[in-house]
Amino acid sequence: MKKIFFTLFVLVASVFYSVSQEKYTISGYVKDATNGETIIGANVYIDGTTTGTTSNVYGFYSLSLPKGNYSIAYSFVSYKKIIKPIELNANITISVEMETDDKTLTEVVISSEREDKNVKSQEMSVNKLDIKTIQKIPALLGEVDVIRSIQLLPGITTVGEGATGFNVRGGNIDQNLVLLDEAPVFNSSHLFGFFSVFNPDAVKDIKLVKGGIPSQYGGRLSSLLDIRMKEGNSKKLELNGGIGSIFSRFSLETPIIKDKMSFIIAARRSYIDVLAKPFLPDELKGSKFSFYDLTAKINYRINEKNNVFLSGYLGRDVFGGPSFGFNWGNTTATARWNHLFNEKLFMNATAFYSNYDYVLKFSDDENDQGFDWNAKIINNSIKPDFTYYINPLNTLRFGAQAILYKFQPGNAVVTSGDIKNNISIPNQHALENALYISNEQKVNEKLSFEYGLRYSWFTFMGEGNAYTYRDTTSGIRKLLASEKKYDSFEPIKTYGNLEPRASVKYELNDVSSVKASYNRMAQYLHLVSNTAAASPLDIWTPSTNNIKPQLADQVAVGYFRNLKDNMFETSVEVFYKAMQNQLDYVPNANLLLNNYLEADLIQGIGRAYGAEFFVKKSKGKWNGWVSYTLSRTERKVEGISKNEWFLNRFDRTHVINTVLTYDMNKRWSFAANFTFQSGTPGTFPTSRLEMQGYIIPHNTTELRNNFRIPAYHRLDFSATYQSKKNDTRRWQGNWVFGAYNIYNRQNPYSIYFRTNKDNSTKTEAVRIAIIGSIIPSVTYNFKF
Repeated sequence: MKKIFFTLFVLVASVFYSVSQEKYTISGYVKDATNGETIIGANVYIDGTTTGTTSNVYGFYSLSLPKGNYSIAYSFVSYKKIIKPIELNANITISVEMETDDKTLTEVVISSEREDKNVKSQEMSVNKLDIKTIQKIPALLGEVDVIRSIQLLPGITTVGEGATGFNVRGGNIDQNLVLLDEAPVFNSSHLFGFFSVFNPDAVKDIKLVKGGIPSQYGGRLSSLLDIRMKEGNSKKLELNGGIGSIFSRFSLETPIIKDKMSFIIAARRSYIDVLAKPFLPDELKGSKFSFYDLTAKINYRINEKNNVFLSGYLGRDVFGGPSFGFNWGNTTATARWNHLFNEKLFMNATAFYSNYDYVLKFSDDENDQGFDWNAKIINNSIKPDFTYYINPLNTLRFGAQAILYKFQPGNAVVTSGDIKNNISIPNQHALENALYISNEQKVNEKLSFEYGLRYSWFTFMGEGNAYTYRDTTSGIRKLLASEKKYDSFEPIKTYGNLEPRASVKYELNDVSSVKASYNRMAQYLHLVSNTAAASPLDIWTPSTNNIKPQLADQVAVGYFRNLKDNMFETSVEVFYKAMQNQLDYVPNANLLLNNYLEADLIQGIGRAYGAEFFVKKSKGKWNGWVSYTLSRTERKVEGISKNEWFLNRFDRTHVINTVLTYDMNKRWSFAANFTFQSGTPGTFPTSRLEMQGYIIPHNTTELRNNFRIPAYHRLDFSATYQSKKNDTRRWQGNWVFGAYNIYNRQNPYSIYFRTNKDNSTKTEAVRIAIIGSIIPSVTYNFKF
């Protein structure tokens, strides 16, 4: 530990190299003049130069300059540029409100950043989508969706329709840190993966980081999806909503104290069950199949130096019938305090609560039998985060985080008559802590660095039992050797990991740059699932004395170039990721309600590598992007697949995504997207066995994922009709007409094998398609 803190001290000291010239600081907030929302990533710079900064995720900026007279410019895509002449002879605060530029409102803004951000920014392996863009993309049943939209970006895939979550650069879905106003969301899907839990009417900013993850974030190996909620219109009452084929949504935002305090509340509710009820037989009249969510946020600007925010999310899916019930959902709550100590030191202190739980029930009234099972993962955290704007060349970030976990793998009771049998699994507890520091340093006009260090340590602790298992042949269930009981908060096993992060950018010229990044990530949580795709019933488990934390080292190199006055953005990135302690399972593993689950788990290594090509057009009537990803993700686990490398279940060698939009006029716009993805691997039999008249498919090679299912491809289309604007009324509306899977492609989700009914000597493959036909839709959206 002494070495670690010494390293942190040296890193801090290195960026405090003294400068002899007297300097003063301009600081403040950048906001939208229409609704008072803070603007993330606005550019603040000396007009006519490249000296400047950008507003952070809270809209705050700080710029230190030598004494003198300046013209300070504020710019942002789709907003009118502001230039303020100032005489800088003391520290001053300047907050600005930017007005939208009517000339750009009809264009699709694919990234709400400066036009050349992909070239000039230190960030790489980062994608941003704003709601304006997402609303243009054709969607299933016409419903705007965050998760399905990011799946059209390079490096992002999914196992198939109906699969929850998403995969990034060869990582599993549990390796993505999904944050909603800084609170983690453990299941980001509604309706078994067809929709996400994020209401677009309440979302302000979406940022996906696939590599070069900053040191203030940790706990996952593959990516960070940072979703920021709106703060609520601080100027006037605003209503938004939509009526669609499957659900409706509504949001309300309004000031409580104009320009000081406001709130937003947004709700959605599906009505599949209501629409289907008249057509169901009597025995299914009580069936339930719906989801809902509620999002809310309130903010209060106490004064120039203090802002507080409270936000929360509550969502649930309900699925069941007269004799069974199944529901799952997320609950999050976030409290944040922004405090400005002085013109250079900014703090955001966050406390959050997150709970993901599910309930499963079965009953047989005739035989007086039943089964009741519920499980959850709860975490509470506090995180003070500081940003120190040393000078225009150095921005220092540092902070700490503590997370307390409670794992409830399963409270289960089996009922038979008057007899109740409790088969619950004991709860587990853990504590994760981290310290981090980083510096973004601009060496000169062409060269800049960002380097940082994160140290995390994780303690698996009581109350509960810890088990010790005997060594055995790899791939075989381990035998119990002993067990020991621990008291509450008594440490059982502690892990510590040093996680360095670094990136470099070199601008070749005004329109091109090369970037490289490296990061090590440690993940102490594991999703236990051996199904083809994760389901809401999967179990989260901590690292224990038998399960080591997952580790990943990723290197990425990219070339970025803009063409024709930033009309076209192009990039190519190559990456390599090496992973350790990846979770796998012995044959016939028992994963549900198993006290000795660890005996069925094994760990191995993984690797993922590939190249991502991206071309985007963001000006004019025609807009969109094309991306191509060539990649491979593999695992090697002792005792599995002859101890050889084998393809991961979610490997897709080739992925092509095309998104195209066309603004014909102020009333009509059209969009289409096409996706092609190589089929995912599967383990297919190479022969069959006959036992007592039964035919059993058999894989004689013992190789896992030895074949691929057919490729996935799909074309979608949408047309948006904007109602005629009337300056005398505030009501605005539009109609969205869409068609999903236009050419009726029956994309295979999986393939299984069975004996042919007509000829028992033959084994046949059966393809399962979740969606096998065109799905039309109509949605009406409104704003007041």
